[in-house]
Amino acid sequence: MSDPEKSDTITPAPGRSSGSLEGVKLDNDAFEVFKTREGAVNFRTVGWIHASVIFLKVIFATGVLTIPSAMYVLGALPGALNVLGWQFLNTYCAIIQGNFRNSHAGCHSIADMAEVVGGLWLKEVTGVFFLVTYIIVCASGIFGTSVALNALSNHAICTNYFMLVATALVFLMSSIRKFEKIAWLTWLGFLSVYIAVFIVVVGVTTRDRPAAAPQTGDFDLGYHVIGNPTFIAGITSVATIFCSGAGTSAFLPVISEMRRPRDYNKAVYLCMGIVTISYLTFSLVVYKWCGKWVASPSLGSAGYTVKKISYGVGIAGLAISGMLYAHTAAKYLFVRILRNSEHLQKNSWVHWTTWLACTLSMSVISFLVASGIPIYNYLLALAGSLTFAPLALGLPGYLWIHDHGHYRKGNWWQVTVYWLNWFMILLAVFMTIGGTYGVVQNIIDAYANGTIGKAFSCADNSNSS
Repeated sequence: MSDPEKSDTITPAPGRSSGSLEGVKLDNDAFEVFKTREGAVNFRTVGWIHASVIFLKVIFATGVLTIPSAMYVLGALPGALNVLGWQFLNTYCAIIQGNFRNSHAGCHSIADMAEVVGGLWLKEVTGVFFLVTYIIVCASGIFGTSVALNALSNHAICTNYFMLVATALVFLMSSIRKFEKIAWLTWLGFLSVYIAVFIVVVGVTTRDRPAAAPQTGDFDLGYHVIGNPTFIAGITSVATIFCSGAGTSAFLPVISEMRRPRDYNKAVYLCMGIVTISYLTFSLVVYKWCGKWVASPSLGSAGYTVKKISYGVGIAGLAISGMLYAHTAAKYLFVRILRNSEHLQKNSWVHWTTWLACTLSMSVISFLVASGIPIYNYLLALAGSLTFAPLALGLPGYLWIHDHGHYRKGNWWQVTVYWLNWFMILLAVFMTIGGTYGVVQNIIDAYANGTIGKAFSCADNSNSS
């Protein structure tokens, strides 16, 4: 599929006054959700480099820590092809969403864009999917942070207490109101996780055998070029890899806070280029050296000392991942509640009470999810299949079809691209149904065989040691 074309036509979202939109600039008050009037809080302050780093932290976060174990299930070659294929599709869908948003006035979130193509009912359904998605991935950030605290403290206290500490950190950081302000945290978060993963990649190559493998005698590394998984194991691993780059719907609220929304595509290409190269190289090296003995999260794969170092370096990134996901979900709720109110950009008690209630509720619900499904891979696979597939794959395909319906009767290339976008929608349906079935069955089996203990128990359900 080729890059989606930018539309020169600017149209208002349903139920919003278009005013005089002919020739309107993409960054003026007639088009944007956040206005630049005197006395109002100015949200539109993010440059494209900062935007790209925010995107990097959204994508290069918890997902990279699970890809090596997914490769063990699929095999190195199918795993690598999955990384490349899904990252291509995720980049394509990110560009579709940005171009659509920049051609339709008043769109702040993926739910607003769903309203343009499907009306109010689709907007509400998409809004629920959006919230559920970022609650689940925020839960993965909370869980990852608790695993880091466990590793650094030698399991000094109950795992659930560490989750409470992580949730408190997520709530406090996510309550920072503007993307511009948290952009500086995302620099720290991205570098933290990137360096931590790099330490593990170097660490595993210095060992004679994986840290989790028997340290004497013969052992089975479990490295396969092509794996032979069951459908349930395979679809769960595929969903995990897809999820690692599917958070593109979180990019959209950032556009509304960019100084120049037209710079969005540059930010996306920079982000996804770095992510794709890093995912492919890091995961292949870790899987090559660890095989089936890879930990999830993978920071525990290189032995006790490297585990301590990598978690010490990476803990900030894990917590900031949770913060960013909670902030994104809370910002959606906040704008939905106060959109047509003077309090949206006013430093009033209504403004701040609403904002803090949104961040607190997202943090608390994420904590409950993390405690209920305390296995890292399953959290991310559940997000990938249940919510990211329709949100980040199916809906973008339909957004493109909505703006390019004339391609169906165009030249052979346009017709091909048109039907490929319909195929992408069918792929999203398959991932939603098949992937969710596989992940739910894995979770049921994990509870049945004792891999997961009771929810809110003090057991450490990670396999990162």
